Amino acid sequence: MQINIAPTTSTLNLLGNPAENIGHTATSSALANYQIIRRNGAVVPFEPNKIAVALMKAFLAVHGTQGAASASVREVVDSMTQAVIKALVRSRPGGGTFHIEDVQDQVELGLMRSSNHEVARAYVLYRERRTQERAQTKVEKAPAAPVLHVIDGGQRVALDIPYLQKLIENACRSGR
Repeated sequence: MQINIAPTTSTLNLLGNPAENIGHTATSSALANYQIIRRNGAVVPFEPNKIAVALMKAFLAVHGTQGAASASVREVVDSMTQAVIKALVRSRPGGGTFHIEDVQDQVELGLMRSSNHEVARAYVLYRERRTQERAQTKVEKAPAAPVLHVIDGGQRVALDIPYLQKLIENACRSGR
């Protein structure tokens, strides 16, 4: 995917000399010095097309499938993708690593600043729902507390931890 960098006096230095960038197209290779930290801690190459896909999905969620066919939506998505990339690169001009949350925060800001408030709201709500789903999945995947066993009357039985805690609490209270 190519990212068009608009020729302005504030064109970012993606390829070395700012003067060389004016009017040029920056490719993904110009962004090779950038990486993303995923939620699982994995570090992966920065892929600007994923920003465009996320933005398009947000617009589709609000405007339906006819939004994908709309040239104006595609133009907005393209310009917003460029704006997000510029903001990220501006924060680390020499290359670096972004956390996925930082990228998503920039997408949110871009949506709000571009007055796409419905889409921004849908994006924020989607992020929140996914955060809750990940938290729920984490709870479901959490290993169960180990079960302690004792020998009672020659038989192995699970130790009743709540009963033991109450017994200790009562002993502590009566010892005062």
